Amino acid sequence: MKNIKLHLGFILLAVAVTCLYLVTPMMTFIEPLLFLKAELTGAYSKYLIFSTFSDTYIIGNEWWRLITPIFIHFSITHLVFNCLWVYVLGQQIELKDGKLVFILLMLISAAVGNYSQYLDQGAHLFGGLSGCVYGLFGYAMIVEFQEQKIKYGLPPSMYIFMLAWLVMGFMGVLKLFGFGEIANFAHLGGLASGIFFGMLLVIGKKIKFKYDED
Repeated sequence: MKNIKLHLGFILLAVAVTCLYLVTPMMTFIEPLLFLKAELTGAYSKYLIFSTFSDTYIIGNEWWRLITPIFIHFSITHLVFNCLWVYVLGQQIELKDGKLVFILLMLISAAVGNYSQYLDQGAHLFGGLSGCVYGLFGYAMIVEFQEQKIKYGLPPSMYIFMLAWLVMGFMGVLKLFGFGEIANFAHLGGLASGIFFGMLLVIGKKIKFKYDED
């Protein structure tokens, strides 16, 4: 178990799913990974008619869809950018804080980020690891602030850059510069969940430390 690199698993799954999506015009292969169930129509099953949240989750009981959109990317640039951050920052968190912390952080930020994007846009095609990337950043930012040291190898300016990127996304600046549609609420939801998760762990460590002292 110690030799298993969980961050690489997320990267490899994202690469495999995205390559499959980009090389075939059919949506058949990725439909089970979408946030909502969808009916495939048109030539080569290229078009989607989305089901409702209730039909997908309450009636259909397909709860894995809260997570699986993170593996779908809509361009190579989108894929490479996200995978690089999972490799750089995710690897450090997995190494220094453990596999359980890393996997919980990824799953929680994925679910919260995807659901946040759904609340904003409704039945819509979206995906990517960006919400998880912001979850990693939010978590790392809180932990490093509490410990007052650079623990994960990133300079403070990188956190400022990523927060500025988030703001520019909401302002529409990124779209003006040709970055296409940005899942801003997935980013925001991921960031918020990462910060919250980091705060819980920091508080838990403080309580444990005080208990051990007593």
